[in-house]
Amino acid sequence: MTTLLGVDLVGRPVLVAGGGPVAATKAAALVADGALVHVVTPIVCEAMLDLVDEVSVTWSQREVALADVDGTWFVVAATGDLSVDRSLCERATVSRIFSVCAGASEHGTARNAAVTDHAGVRVGVVSVGRPDPARVVSVRNALAVHLEGADLDLRARRTHPGRAGRVILVGGGPGATDLITVRGRRALAEADVVVTDRLGPVELLRTLPINVEIIDVGKSPGHHPIPQSEINRILVEQAQRGRTVVRLKGGDPFVYGRGGEEVIACREAGIAVEVVPGVSSALSAPGAAGIPLTHRGTVGAVHIVHGHEPINTHALSAAATETATLVVLMGVRLLADHVRDLVAHDAPDDLPVAIIEDATTARQRVTTATLGEIVGVALDAGVRAPAVIVVGRVADPALLAPSRQAG
Repeated sequence: MTTLLGVDLVGRPVLVAGGGPVAATKAAALVADGALVHVVTPIVCEAMLDLVDEVSVTWSQREVALADVDGTWFVVAATGDLSVDRSLCERATVSRIFSVCAGASEHGTARNAAVTDHAGVRVGVVSVGRPDPARVVSVRNALAVHLEGADLDLRARRTHPGRAGRVILVGGGPGATDLITVRGRRALAEADVVVTDRLGPVELLRTLPINVEIIDVGKSPGHHPIPQSEINRILVEQAQRGRTVVRLKGGDPFVYGRGGEEVIACREAGIAVEVVPGVSSALSAPGAAGIPLTHRGTVGAVHIVHGHEPINTHALSAAATETATLVVLMGVRLLADHVRDLVAHDAPDDLPVAIIEDATTARQRVTTATLGEIVGVALDAGVRAPAVIVVGRVADPALLAPSRQAG
């Protein structure tokens, strides 16, 4: 019966006998685990040659000797000569040192597991009975896919007094739950507390364990009950309690998400902070509506602005002269003002405009009109935030229509 055992080889000497691809693969895994690897072989393959440049790897360019086993914690016998590999493993067994025999596992006392790392947890797969490396790798790969997509509770169970907490800024994407990144889902699975906005994939919060604390700091147009300084304080205070804090935001934390301010607050307080990028609504909302922000022969540049205040002259001029597509986030409230400013910069009345509400969700709605008509059309349609406004020829619904050829 094979027993799975986690062995700490960090800083401990191990022997890898052999320089071929098999030996290189096993040596690379040992290097990644922090072992001090001694490679003994007259010649090495390209992959092993890359490894011997590592600080933790030494290469003795000669034939391996039984004495090389002495003083090590672990032996990998992969010379390609079965009699040599067997002798090395026998020497290791006599010396009570675990060994792997690459050519014939029955001669060693250990087996290398096919492993996958996920959120600080390592999962290993080994064969029971006769070795079957291809099967083991196939099962490992399937487990890795499952771990990446499954709703798992990955919170740390054993806490240590004085353990430092951390903050993870997660871009949740434009709204659809399946547009958050795999890394973002993993961060949520590790969270002790989630500080969340009202936008993004908030439905995912219902999949978290009931004892994960949810702190809602969401803002709505013209209503900001919790100022940014208070959000910063919450993040720091929760992390100082030793907790893993996920700051869940719609879109991307660094695209009008004030993520930079939160990073600064954490770093000034000595809190470890990580940023998980998200799919910004500036790019995904037009895509979900079938609007290419750039299109060969139409436009090759994009300006992304927020619409809480007047749009800068450079962006207005580029949109008016049709040298760039204009994307306005959070601009519904001042839509009439933005249209007036575009007209003042000589933007043509027939310039197409699209407004995408609740992009990527089941509530998504797209309203299109020309610049001269969009204010009235949006008013009649009852357009509301959250919405993304796209101004430019790419917003013409006919742009991607099948072309009709004469005859």
